[in-house]
Amino acid sequence: MDIVASCFPSRPLNMLKALAGICLLHLTTIFFLFWATIDDAWWFTRTLYTDLWGQWVMENNDNVWVYMDIPTSYRKDYLQAVQGFAVLSCLFAVFSLIVFIIQLFTLGKGKRFILSGVVQLISCFCIMVALSVYTDHFHRGEKDGWYGWSYIMAWFGWLLTLFTGIMYIILRKRVD
Repeated sequence: MDIVASCFPSRPLNMLKALAGICLLHLTTIFFLFWATIDDAWWFTRTLYTDLWGQWVMENNDNVWVYMDIPTSYRKDYLQAVQGFAVLSCLFAVFSLIVFIIQLFTLGKGKRFILSGVVQLISCFCIMVALSVYTDHFHRGEKDGWYGWSYIMAWFGWLLTLFTGIMYIILRKRVD
């Protein structure tokens, strides 16, 4: 009987694995969002790279990078919108994880994690707005550069927040 029990794990162990996987997915989402918001690689050229907070310029081809403020050619209101929505996305993603953990202990059996899902979808909306404004209003006429890994990580973060938000809304607390 012990051999059979060891070959087929119990239901609580499967639920624990599922919850650990959900939390790991959510933490990965938060990591992508924070990385995209903080890191300095939203736009590249051969002598310049830019993020949401500043830019680095190579001086005299000496491979010495110097930090500079964002150029005044960038519209400040659009830039602040991108910065604000990116930060809000990070905050809502963290808040959604906290709400999910609280709901694990307080939600009745058979109920859905709707509040966690809605907060996560708000995070998804915030990063989508930040990415949309950045894509539409910055570097439009520049043909010499390309989007960096932080920009790409922000899109991965958007995809993961969308997926986890929908997953939380569909997910039910198991009835044992």
